[in-house]
Amino acid sequence: MAKKPKKQSGGTPATVALTQAGTAFTVHAYDHDPAAPSYGEEAAEALGVSADRVFKTLVAEVDGELTVAVVPVAGSLDLKALAAAVGGKRATMADPAAAERTTGYVRGGISPLGQRKRLRTVLDASARSHPTICVSAGRRGLEVELSAEDLARLTGAVFAEIGRL
Repeated sequence: MAKKPKKQSGGTPATVALTQAGTAFTVHAYDHDPAAPSYGEEAAEALGVSADRVFKTLVAEVDGELTVAVVPVAGSLDLKALAAAVGGKRATMADPAAAERTTGYVRGGISPLGQRKRLRTVLDASARSHPTICVSAGRRGLEVELSAEDLARLTGAVFAEIGRL
């Protein structure tokens, strides 16, 4: 992992938040293909990283409250497990427009970091099995690599088994 980068103008809210927190991270950029069927799988392939180390940020609604789920792109989100992880009863995927409006990011570029409104966040427990993971840096074609522990600390996330392969 790279040393803390100097604050750069033109950074995303996610990279600015990481820099301000003094957290070690590495930014990976790639050419995003608008026709790609899966943003996460595209990122894993472009970066040459295993799909179980690249995590997608999904926004769900648990008992009426928006909640962020961060799961490997190699799998899918278990909505029942997500609800249980935050003490809720029922979870559904959030309306994409509400997710974009609340986080300040566009679909395919939603980062768990630097969101407009801080939401409850659950990070799949599998993240702990890797020295570093990659998540969106706040726009399509840009990923940030950091430790799962740092991501959890900065987002207030809890770890739970919410992903399915």
